[in-house]
Order: sequence, then C-alpha cells, then structure tokens
Amino acid sequence: MRDKKKAVILTFRTTTQAIAFEKQCNNHSIPGRLIPIPKEIKAGCGLSWSMDIEEYSTYQQTIQELQLKFDQAVIL
Repeated sequence: MRDKKKAVILTFRTTTQAIAFEKQCNNHSIPGRLIPIPKEIKAGCGLSWSMDIEEYSTYQQTIQELQLKFDQAVIL
C-alpha cells in the first residue's frame, strides 16, 4: 500500500469560480488540478482544486496576488 501524500484542497462556491481558477492557474503555471470534492468536505459546488501541500506553500502568495478566488482551503 502506498502512503497518501498530504494535499491542500481549495473549494469553490460555484462551478464558474472553479473553472476560472483552473484557467488562471494554467495561465500562470500554478500546479494542481480540478477534482470532485472529497467526501470528507461538505462545501461548495462539487469541484475543488487539489495541490501538493509544499506546492501550495510555494504558490500561496501568487494566488493571493492574482486575486484568485476560492471558498476555503482544507488539508487532507
């Protein structure tokens, strides 16, 4: 069995917000991907952005500077 790596899951209020976030991340080479919201999280539109916890630490300031909107960040 492989070890599960910690990830940061960003949730969104709407699908439109999730798609816009994905587009901007792709434009600025911010790693991660859209995934269905994990069952442990009760929130949002059903989509979330998943990225490695170390990558989130690296790109968190860039996400803020670009004013990319998300609802909440959860570590799983």
